[in-house]
Amino acid sequence: MLGSRGIWTATERRALARRLARAARHIEVLSDAQIAHLGALGGESGVLILAGTGSIVIGRDRAGRWARAGGFGPLLGDEGSGFWLGRAWLRATTQGEDFLPARHLIQSRDPVRRIAALAAGVVARARRGDPRARRIVAEAQRDLAAQALDVVRQLRMRTPVTVSWAGSVLEEAWFRAGVARALRRLGVRARWHPPAMAPVEAAAHRAVTLAGRRR
Repeated sequence: MLGSRGIWTATERRALARRLARAARHIEVLSDAQIAHLGALGGESGVLILAGTGSIVIGRDRAGRWARAGGFGPLLGDEGSGFWLGRAWLRATTQGEDFLPARHLIQSRDPVRRIAALAAGVVARARRGDPRARRIVAEAQRDLAAQALDVVRQLRMRTPVTVSWAGSVLEEAWFRAGVARALRRLGVRARWHPPAMAPVEAAAHRAVTLAGRRR
């Protein structure tokens, strides 16, 4: 059982499994986001909203079909992620001669992670009532909810939909409550489910299950 970043399609998963064929007799490859879903929802159907440095929404229905929204990285997407929040804050607060702090972040060795690290402060400011931060956070919450709605529609899930979460941004209960409200406003009834297990535990559990089936 292998969970890998940057893959999604069946063709990509099969190609990676072939490259690793000598490592084990049977190999199943899934994306790391799919493994996170299996962990958070205990292998059951539902939707995982993941927002850490990046973001993606993953869904799996009762027939085992997968769907996704987002997850295209900082250049093309990652709406609602830590990076998105940090970049939006820099855009809102950087003016004229105040560009130097932003430039230091942009030119750092790992600018995406450095900018994403600003997210906790943005959310904290929003909780305290800062109007700029509140606007940014509300948009992030709406974006994540819209992606969840997209996944629900792709899989034609019946409500209430089981929804779980992962990632440092969504670990903040106040931020997560805003996503839940945004999802309700979009007409999706959700049953929120705390993450059942960590991704690494899910991968191990999946490997044991698959080994048992092949015996």
